[in-house]
Amino acid sequence: MPDPVFVIHGVANRDLEGFTAAVEALQAASGVEMHPVYWGDLGAEDQHIAATLPPLHAPTNTLRAENEPPHTVADDALAADLFAERTPAPEARTRVEQTLREHLSATPQDHDDGELRDGDFTPVDSDQVAAYLAEAWDQTTWLQRTDDPLLLAEVGRDLARALLDAAPEDEFGYAELRGSGPTDFEGRMRSLVRRRLSDLDRVAGAAIQAAVGRINHALRTRLGPGTTRFLGDVLVYQRHQAAIHARIRASIDAVDPELGRYPDRPVRVVAHSLGGVVAVDMATAANPLWTEKLLTFGSQAAFFHVCDPRGGQLEPFAGAQRVVLPASLARWTNLWEPLDVLAFAASTVFQLHDGSSPTDIPVPHSASTGLWTHAAYWESPAVAAAIGRAMRVDTPPADPAAPAAEA
Repeated sequence: MPDPVFVIHGVANRDLEGFTAAVEALQAASGVEMHPVYWGDLGAEDQHIAATLPPLHAPTNTLRAENEPPHTVADDALAADLFAERTPAPEARTRVEQTLREHLSATPQDHDDGELRDGDFTPVDSDQVAAYLAEAWDQTTWLQRTDDPLLLAEVGRDLARALLDAAPEDEFGYAELRGSGPTDFEGRMRSLVRRRLSDLDRVAGAAIQAAVGRINHALRTRLGPGTTRFLGDVLVYQRHQAAIHARIRASIDAVDPELGRYPDRPVRVVAHSLGGVVAVDMATAANPLWTEKLLTFGSQAAFFHVCDPRGGQLEPFAGAQRVVLPASLARWTNLWEPLDVLAFAASTVFQLHDGSSPTDIPVPHSASTGLWTHAAYWESPAVAAAIGRAMRVDTPPADPAAPAAEA
């Protein structure tokens, strides 16, 4: 009977029972016998991490339904700073003007409501309106930096409707403009374009600020705590590496004290996140954990080695050629999820001892996992299937001297 695959968890894992249950589920899905290796109690103290995070922006109660919970918006400075990095888009005004001209030149039957509210229709000088648009455009904050064609088209459409379909009682409605003198008419039209464009710019700014606020909130509440706990465990591992290695060694010894100590008794390891770094460190140490097959998912071994060489039997990465792994790490499969910010490739930095490369395999993203995908691997069918393939015990080759089996 083959030895079990040892599963090493990653960062922010403080639930032994939950980890054990996750390994049991992964074992059932992959068809590979597994043994959980828990070291979470040696990790960072993370129960008070929230106290170190900057406060969120004050919540707003505006523009929401009565039963909708308050949502967070970014303040003007944050959204403006983010948008200020974008240079004005030269084609933005052109897109608005194009739609504006199209709607100004259309007949009443071409409009959505079939006719203007006052029952009359007088064409508007689109060249004149375009000139007023050009005058007012540089005063916008958000629209001139927007490259979204739908938004810009809607701005042009709304400007046209403001001129053609304004209510007669509107102080700046076009129905009243038609009865004005030439000079007054031009001034009112210019004012109408300027004010309407300013209103639309303000609405666009409010929408952008709300979007930035929601993203900011998601980053803090979903990505922030996970990233912070990741950093905490990384710091603890750097300081207490020997204790964590000893815990893993003891867990393997509990199954078989000879496992991983000799080339002819290698182990098979599955490791998540920082657990993959731990597994690579142990397999490439001066006194290595002999590892026949390693599968990592959402791991950072290559990233850490490029930033700060890990030592042991590994040479620093110089960029010109990959780092050759020792024979004590025979096979390596590395899984990464496209939206996992804590997952890195292995084959671009490392080379196996026999000249082949570690196998990097992308894991399909599931929309149900949301933004924080670093913990999503455990329930992924693709991960379970990859483990089953990578950890399968190969059938030993037939002995040529052995008698053929009877048919």
